[in-house]
Amino acid sequence: MHLLVIRTSAMGDVALTTPVIRGFRSQYPDVKLTVVTRSTYEQFFYSIKDCDLFFSDFKKRHSGFFGILRLYRDLKRKGRIDRVIDLHDVLRTKILRLFFRMTGIPCDVIDKGRKEKREIIKGRSRIRLKHSVERFCDVFANAGFPVEPADTPCILHSAEALSEVSGLQFNMDDLNIGVAPYTRHAIKTWPEEKILKLLKLISAERNIKVWLFGGFGEKQKLEKFATQFPDSYVVTGTMSLAGELALMGRLDMMISMDSSNMHMAALVGTRVISIWGATDPLSGFSAWQQPDENAIRIPVGELGCRPCTVFGKGTCRRKDLACMNWLTPEKVFERLVNLKII
Repeated sequence: MHLLVIRTSAMGDVALTTPVIRGFRSQYPDVKLTVVTRSTYEQFFYSIKDCDLFFSDFKKRHSGFFGILRLYRDLKRKGRIDRVIDLHDVLRTKILRLFFRMTGIPCDVIDKGRKEKREIIKGRSRIRLKHSVERFCDVFANAGFPVEPADTPCILHSAEALSEVSGLQFNMDDLNIGVAPYTRHAIKTWPEEKILKLLKLISAERNIKVWLFGGFGEKQKLEKFATQFPDSYVVTGTMSLAGELALMGRLDMMISMDSSNMHMAALVGTRVISIWGATDPLSGFSAWQQPDENAIRIPVGELGCRPCTVFGKGTCRRKDLACMNWLTPEKVFERLVNLKII
């Protein structure tokens, strides 16, 4: 039996496949498994035994309709494929599934729960939906392979990754805090001055070292942020993704918006404090295996317009971004104290 599993983006979602892939490998060691993803995310699967990776290239070789046909043919050269598991369900994978189905290969696809998520956004439901990891498990179960997801840490580190971290000035007596202050969407981003105030409140109680994470395009903003807080270090652009993951694994905690850094930190086994604005953990995108009290947001009972988006796209209909601006540094600091982190 040979299963082909597809998930090529986004970074946080690809990372969230690792509890399922790791669990599958330990529970079905005799089943051949090929995962289609992007080369950028190779490190997520580094330590999973017998996990064959195939890297798609949607910018060049596999671009456009004929590129997807080429991807299908490239995958067929991997040998007999008995079943396709699509954990993505976007236009590219719909076309790819069609090619496989035309040759009689059964395909199972994720149910993203779009209708349920719309009900939450419209305020008609406040029921916590399945986590993305649980939805991934459902696809495997539908294919005849019930999977118990692995516990964290699900992403482990290579010796090369650990060597990148070994040269850093890492004082174990300090409280080492990762901070991922930015996202692609303004309505998911806590104002910078509030994060700085929170860090100052923490530093008044403990000696802290701040490690700043973000996307490569955020490097300049992170460098400016670092000038406003002493003893901080910009990680982005200084090491590989493997090195960043290894560093995350050594942190005492990560403070993050609803972003890929939140997911990656949780999956390496680090405690994550997540800040939520227009989105909400109810939709199924919370940090994996982190307690709900670690996800800090204005309660829906106090601000009925939130959540107003599933992924963070759009603008604030109130025009005042209350979901972020009402969340004060003092409130977050109080939560950290109550959680006995400070």
